[in-house]
Amino acid sequence: MKNIKKDFLEAQNILNDFISNEKNFDNIKSAGDIIVKSVKSGKKVISCGNGGSMSDAMHFAEELTGRFRDNRQAIAAISISDPTHISCTANDFGYDYIFSRYIEAIGQEGDTLLAISTSGNSKNILEACKVAREKGMKIIGLSGKDGGKLAKICDVEIRAPKSEYADRAQEIHIKIIHSLIHYIEENFQ
Repeated sequence: MKNIKKDFLEAQNILNDFISNEKNFDNIKSAGDIIVKSVKSGKKVISCGNGGSMSDAMHFAEELTGRFRDNRQAIAAISISDPTHISCTANDFGYDYIFSRYIEAIGQEGDTLLAISTSGNSKNILEACKVAREKGMKIIGLSGKDGGKLAKICDVEIRAPKSEYADRAQEIHIKIIHSLIHYIEENFQ
């Protein structure tokens, strides 16, 4: 029982740490502005991540194409999560290229990439960013720890406060994602 409450208190402390840094809210707004500009100009947002971060990338895309809080026009968003694409690409090119090959195929100048990595060092996320940059896409990164290599290659990086385990970063990431979707939804009209 003691560890259960400890989990919640630890999560609360990490969230309070995130909230205490005003720059985080500026970064969410900047990321939202990039996405709104992209989709208003007829482009799309592509999201990617590994494991739980893939689930977050999928959740982000479905809330935009579907609905978050209010009825509105669907927003062009895709998560790179097709298991046939992932297994084919991993088999033929290696796991490091599962996201970059997808971006190579459908990414366009003016699109936005939401790249999620709790360490900021996932090689397949970094490869995706490399191809996105070559294509003239904007890059928004959700990271943790010290931001890793991802922090240096994003147009906007939003970082979860440093924690010992990835689950705390993921808890912050889902709050960022919901706030970002809410901002996009309010400013897309």
